[in-house]
Amino acid sequence: MARHRLVLSLLVAALLCAGLAAAGCGRSAGSGPTGGPVIGKTGGQSSAARELGFPLFATKNTTRVGGGDPTADAAGVSRAVYSGTSATTRPTAVTLVDSGNWQAGVAASVLMSPPVRAPILLAVASGLPAASSSALSALDPTGSKPADGVQVIGVGRVAKPGGYKTLRLSGATPFALARQVDRFQTAAAGRPSDTVIVTTAENAGFAMPAAAWAAKSGDPVLYVTKDRVPPDTVAALQAHQQPKIYLLGPTSAISDKVMPQLRRLGTVRRIAGPDPVANAIAFARYVDGTFGWGVVDPGHGLVFANQSRPLDAAAAAPLSATGTYGPLLLTQGGKLPIPLVQYLLDIQPGYQKDPVRGVYNHGWLIGDQGAISLADQSRIDSLLEIVPVSGSGGSSQPAS
Repeated sequence: MARHRLVLSLLVAALLCAGLAAAGCGRSAGSGPTGGPVIGKTGGQSSAARELGFPLFATKNTTRVGGGDPTADAAGVSRAVYSGTSATTRPTAVTLVDSGNWQAGVAASVLMSPPVRAPILLAVASGLPAASSSALSALDPTGSKPADGVQVIGVGRVAKPGGYKTLRLSGATPFALARQVDRFQTAAAGRPSDTVIVTTAENAGFAMPAAAWAAKSGDPVLYVTKDRVPPDTVAALQAHQQPKIYLLGPTSAISDKVMPQLRRLGTVRRIAGPDPVANAIAFARYVDGTFGWGVVDPGHGLVFANQSRPLDAAAAAPLSATGTYGPLLLTQGGKLPIPLVQYLLDIQPGYQKDPVRGVYNHGWLIGDQGAISLADQSRIDSLLEIVPVSGSGGSSQPAS
């Protein structure tokens, strides 16, 4: 244990930003992104139902984090997971991720897993957007003991907020940056994981679902190109000492040329669907021992995001690691994809006598109507609803 603490201390010392400020305290909670539901409307106000946020904010089976961009979504999710009203509802650390770097966001999602448990906020090199600054002040991280009291972990080119003990993880390429995140997670955990997710650095839609699993499991995300395993990824995998490698993405994104390169570094299994929507469903269904969601039956949390907003995967990652947990599923905008509808029908809850004795699905929707329309939210809500079933196991009424 003493040796582990020494190694971690040396790593943190090597990576800490120059001129660390003492931990700040007593920050007041700021307001979150504007435009959300309004609390306290009364029945005498004609706009009460609309301004309370129904059905856009929530329906009976869905809750929306309705940011106009991933920065606002990350701020909203972090406050949903950590209310910040007491020491026990504040995170020990917060991860700041470059809002222009989806690869950094997906890789950094592993820091939401134990032992650090750091939600993600988005920033840029010049400063923190208002939503992120407000959320950080409200969260007021207490300092992570496994990370030598670090309060803010910067991943990529992000500003250093004043008043916090801050660690900077950097890399010139997505492969190098993911390796640095993995090194930090390994040091904090005290050992390398025996399982690693490898995915594409070139096609965000296929990589997005990895963020949810990394946040839940602590399995790191490393990157490859279509035909090659870059040196930084090789070095990272070598540090895991012949791990189980799960390759996320089809051959159109990661060719079979990568397989023999990875097999020299560990055992390899591919999880794939032909497009991002199907790929996310394949990952949601997948199970291999203790790896994988294995969501093939009712009674689960689910997270929905639009594949055109890849940083929403990182923003939403804490929802897959707390509360009802659950995999990330993808939409495309427009009409809900048929494979997603079919998957939700497959896992739709049912009951024969009493719905109170049944199990339930719940969906978190990430983004405003530009990401997931109200029509899609209503459709998802109906597909998550528990329904009466006949004695043979079939539903006695179709989902609307």
